[in-house]
Amino acid sequence: MKEKISVTIDKDLLKSVDSLIDNLYIRNRSQAIEHLIKKTVDESKTAVILAGGPEERLKISKDEYRMFAKVDSESVVEKAVKTLRKNNFKEIFIIARHKMLTKVFSYFGNGNSYGVRINYIEEKESKGTFETLMLLKGKVNSKFLVVYDDIVFDRIKLKEFWDDHSRAHAVSTIMLTTSREPSKKGNVVVQGNRVLSFIQKPSKSDNYIVFSPIFIAEPELLDYQGSSLEKDVFPELARNNLLAGHLSPVKEVHIHRK
Repeated sequence: MKEKISVTIDKDLLKSVDSLIDNLYIRNRSQAIEHLIKKTVDESKTAVILAGGPEERLKISKDEYRMFAKVDSESVVEKAVKTLRKNNFKEIFIIARHKMLTKVFSYFGNGNSYGVRINYIEEKESKGTFETLMLLKGKVNSKFLVVYDDIVFDRIKLKEFWDDHSRAHAVSTIMLTTSREPSKKGNVVVQGNRVLSFIQKPSKSDNYIVFSPIFIAEPELLDYQGSSLEKDVFPELARNNLLAGHLSPVKEVHIHRK
């Protein structure tokens, strides 16, 4: 519900407001002002680092987990936190099992020294990525970004991604890239910015647009049912025209081996 108000604004400032009107996404002065207010209110955003599942599966060697692998002298998880902070994600949730959380806490503590607030959520067991994410339910009340624990994504334009989701009117917007091996990832069919179908690791595919492990979601995503985001939730959203896609020209880097 919208409410009509009266405000007094400097003329020069008003000219700057009017310059935002593009007759496409912002059609009038009221929408321009609302856009600027929303942008300011949303300046501090929420992100989730998803590191669930059995800890042994998250290792790249006998003693080293993927998220602690060094890339350019920094661990993967440290690069993730710094990238998120740079893009105004100041509230960060990390979901993982006990050993992982203990080690992450030894790096960051509460996150103050990095300019963020880090919340730790311990997973006891999980049958899939969605059950892991479900531990976030009741802890967020606005849209949030999710990144998987084993990727480096510092070259991804997160602001463009975030803005695309804000315009999409979707429950979730997933990042899309291309792959030479589409049958090894979540395979999608898109029309415009809508994902028409999502098939996780099909036996065969000649469609080279795939899901990269970064997405944005509304809190209502956590009301869905299933164990896996890729096998259960994303396919259902696609069938109901509630899943959007953001095609990125830049790919994330996966840390799967030493």
